Amino acid sequence: MSDSETTPENSSAPPHPDTAVSFSIWPPAQRTRDAVINRLVETLSAPSVLSKRYGTLSSDEASAAARQIEGEAFSAAAASANASTEGVETLQLYSKEISKRMLETVKARAPPGTAAAEGVSAAVSDDL
Repeated sequence: MSDSETTPENSSAPPHPDTAVSFSIWPPAQRTRDAVINRLVETLSAPSVLSKRYGTLSSDEASAAARQIEGEAFSAAAASANASTEGVETLQLYSKEISKRMLETVKARAPPGTAAAEGVSAAVSDDL
């Protein structure tokens, strides 16, 4: 090694201000949104606790539903985005909207006579 490779100037130089990393939590990158869609497809089409109760969707149905769910959730969250926050609240809303819409989707597609449909009618009759 030469002396120039081990000098303190080379090893402990502070980063230049123009190379500082910028971090923004909202909006999520397209790569993140695609990962959310892929996870939704997997959740909607594979055996899980959710599918035991409401059934699974075919891969094509799950893919279409996942894209719709994510798009609607993103639009709802973006509409409520507030520039004065760091985006954490918006990201939480996005996540809640995805969960809510996913559950609405599987309930709507549940075959009649399933535990889901029976549970809904029992809950309604209990409220009356």
